[in-house]
Amino acid sequence: MEHTLDDSLIKGAVPDIIYTRFSAGKEERLSASVPGEMALTIYIDSEELVTLLCTPVKLPQLVLGFLYSEGVIAGKDGVAGMRVCEEESLADVRLVEPGYKPPERRTISSGCGGGITFSPERQRVESDLVVSPGVVLSLMKQLNERAELHRLCGGVHTSALGDTNDLNVVAEDIGRHNTLDKIMGECLMLEMPTTDGILLTTGRISSEMLSKAARMETPVVVSRSSPTDKSISLARELGITLIGYVRGNRISVYTHEERVKGAPAKDM
Repeated sequence: MEHTLDDSLIKGAVPDIIYTRFSAGKEERLSASVPGEMALTIYIDSEELVTLLCTPVKLPQLVLGFLYSEGVIAGKDGVAGMRVCEEESLADVRLVEPGYKPPERRTISSGCGGGITFSPERQRVESDLVVSPGVVLSLMKQLNERAELHRLCGGVHTSALGDTNDLNVVAEDIGRHNTLDKIMGECLMLEMPTTDGILLTTGRISSEMLSKAARMETPVVVSRSSPTDKSISLARELGITLIGYVRGNRISVYTHEERVKGAPAKDM
């Protein structure tokens, strides 16, 4: 399937940035696109909640997904109204049930987007989903093909939610945790279930990424990069199959290997 850049993804890049390249004793003046970055402040019932550093693409999805991932809402029906204004760098959210008070303790998560998590209660993921190494390799190949903003300017992470055949939702952002919130928000908007899904990302898997995956109830999390030691421990505890270093013809399964059956195809 051929995919082209749509307007929203082009919007995520800032074109015609002039720079000087020095190479092999030569100096060149060139121009290129770079990822866009903004600080988006989320207000809940006129009270400031958090500021997220993000790429200005799929901002309503990011806000909705973040609120769900952090346990502020149980679904899109918990939001009475939402106004996202990129020019003012704010998202104004009104809840159906006012009076939300964020926990005093906030954790600054790892990653280039400066994420924040309120560490909601985590529940074990129960699923009968089984995948083969060939399916994992095929989906990662699709993810690399769908990384359109990264291909245009680099410097962003790409994540996707899929099934054993295809990728259903794709998101890109300077913050890898933001990509998961954008996916969750888009699924809420589309009323698309995330349970029994396969979550893929180009970035490393840290503990806050695992927490978001658990909130989405996705039993398989796949990365082109490495998991951290805490994410491996958390994946064991939460019943999530954690797969890293999916490159070429190889995958590395760190937890709950019982969900992975078969052998990778030699021609992939």
